[in-house]
Amino acid sequence: MSDDGNAFVPLNIAVLTISDTRTEDTDRSGQALAESLTAAGHRLAEKRIVVDDVYRIRAVVAEWIADPEVQAVLTTGGTGFTGRDSTPEAISVLLDKKIEGFGELFRHLSWQEIGSSTIQSRCLGGLANATVVFCLPGSTGACRTAWNGILREQLDSRHKPCNYANLVIPGRGTHG
Repeated sequence: MSDDGNAFVPLNIAVLTISDTRTEDTDRSGQALAESLTAAGHRLAEKRIVVDDVYRIRAVVAEWIADPEVQAVLTTGGTGFTGRDSTPEAISVLLDKKIEGFGELFRHLSWQEIGSSTIQSRCLGGLANATVVFCLPGSTGACRTAWNGILREQLDSRHKPCNYANLVIPGRGTHG
């Protein structure tokens, strides 16, 4: 549901892959997010890969949150329950406000694809320093589910009745 009376405003979106094993050549999830956001008309501000370490994850995301040119951050990986999965712990302390319904809506959409296994996803979303942050599971399928089912609309300034894009566009939301 978009209102064509408003012009699309592209966002600068950074993508962070959290993995102990992926490289630029094998990072299908991060690449899928980068391709999806640019296909939607947004700009890829930066793309990085970092090992699953609370402090390294937090450092990169904090850097992007502090950068006024970055309006959204998408992370992929580190949201499960293994010993090394630490994305929620790394990011949650950086958030000014959590988007409580993001994880629930993602798991609802994911249920249709992977059934009860979706309960192991600890994905989250929030707002920090006028930057929206969404932490997604590491699978390419999960990234596509989140993008197609939630993020594509919520990062589109034309989406009605509300969206997160207008909160991070200077002069429209928390910047103004």
